[in-house]
Amino acid sequence: MKRPIFYILVGLVLTSVLFTSCEEKKHKGGRTDTPTSGVMAFASDESFSPIIEEEREMFQDMYPEAKLKPIYTNEYDEVDMLMRGKIFLAITSRDFTPKQLKYLQDNNFQPTAIKLAYDALALIVNKNNNDTCISVKDVKRILSGEVTDWSQIYPGSHRGKIKIVFDNPKSSTVKFCEDSILGGHGISNVNASAVKTSQGVIDFVEKTPNAIGVIGSNWLNDKRDTTNCTFKKNIHVMSVSKMDKATEMNSWKPYQAYIFNGRYPFIRTIYALINDPINGLPWSFAHFIQGPKGQLIIFRSSLLPYSADVQMREIEVKTE
Repeated sequence: MKRPIFYILVGLVLTSVLFTSCEEKKHKGGRTDTPTSGVMAFASDESFSPIIEEEREMFQDMYPEAKLKPIYTNEYDEVDMLMRGKIFLAITSRDFTPKQLKYLQDNNFQPTAIKLAYDALALIVNKNNNDTCISVKDVKRILSGEVTDWSQIYPGSHRGKIKIVFDNPKSSTVKFCEDSILGGHGISNVNASAVKTSQGVIDFVEKTPNAIGVIGSNWLNDKRDTTNCTFKKNIHVMSVSKMDKATEMNSWKPYQAYIFNGRYPFIRTIYALINDPINGLPWSFAHFIQGPKGQLIIFRSSLLPYSADVQMREIEVKTE
């Protein structure tokens, strides 16, 4: 029997980011935080929370006088908070729009968008469902409502209606499906619904045989596997093909290596949107994630770091 071949990424080379020190002083608006001290809130799309929590814990270990308070919410609300000056850092899956940039610049701000990593949008099904290869074309047909039953994609299937579940109706996963898969059109499948969190998506799929969950891939990594070739055991992760007919040979799972070489089709960029007029704690945390230690955390989490030089190596997995 031919042994399956996986690919792992090795040789992470990173560019350092230097923080400038500054004396603690009170700025306009009452802020007293510095790049390495103080208390400050920031927001992140909830789908990125596992990796952002690791980044936050490492940053606070390095700078014990700094305390970051995360707000894990949906992409729409976090960007709205940033634009209204309620926060100064938002972790999102998109850049500022031209209109947002102009508004901030017209009000004498200097907004900055930093690319942090590449993430994949994963499709998950119940662990008893072995129909795990699907084409981009069929994903689009499901989201648009053209396809509503499993038998329309997998003839002979008796799973019935396809239940699609998202984390939040205003999240980056929904936005990606509408913009990047449906070409700007809304999701119109009558069996689509949303729970409150990414963990809720996993829980729903785990107990629903006919469900497809849409989730950020950083929720699926089995941290016991340092090669990033293992997903959680309580669900199945679907392989997705760019070809019209999906087969095991032309479909790919959202492994780190397939994000790197572009074989997996649903890839998105993670940004830090900064509007910090004093370059304080939010500015410092964003640049920490962009820097060597922050990018190494991303590398180990199964996502693809943005500021890194990586190499791909084949490995064989022995089977009995």
